[in-house]
Amino acid sequence: MFTGIIESLGIIEEVSQNGTNKTFWINSALSSGLTIDESLCHSGVCLTIEEIRNETHRVTAIRETLEKTNLEYWKKGDLVNLERSMKMNGRIDGHIVQGHVDGMGKCISKKDLNGSFEYTFKYDEKNAALLIEKGSVCVNGVSLTAFNVSHDTFTVAIIPYTLEHTNFKSLKEADHVNLEFDILGKYVSRILHFNKAK
Repeated sequence: MFTGIIESLGIIEEVSQNGTNKTFWINSALSSGLTIDESLCHSGVCLTIEEIRNETHRVTAIRETLEKTNLEYWKKGDLVNLERSMKMNGRIDGHIVQGHVDGMGKCISKKDLNGSFEYTFKYDEKNAALLIEKGSVCVNGVSLTAFNVSHDTFTVAIIPYTLEHTNFKSLKEADHVNLEFDILGKYVSRILHFNKAK
């Protein structure tokens, strides 16, 4: 379980294909302090730490993960947002994030507002019921507030601090991002679906 508040940026040092899986070596300030089998959120995707070498760690994405996230596009030199799992004895500064990506979105607009940036994303309209105006959404592991929400697009505003400390600084139009919608909205949607079916 995560909060969508990014702790560190990692940089991909190596990518290798192993059958239908992909393995990534990532260098970060967090890597040396991690433990084997620990869950770490990588740009919104919960992955298990498999090996640690000095300032780098290794994770593997299986075919299911590659098909539903933007990890298929990851390459050497890319920046990755990192967050360790939440402690249950402190504040939740973002919102409850599982690290279970619901699907990909695509950046269709990036606007420089001279002090902040606005990014607009296109997403699969089958998830439209899970996103509300001023509701929480996780984009590449970052907890954000959605606005100008339509059946297949939404916009988020990025403050300078978030831009500097996440991979939003390298995000451009046409890039794919990982999206996770609010878990509370998913439960409400499912309950309403089954109540309606009765």
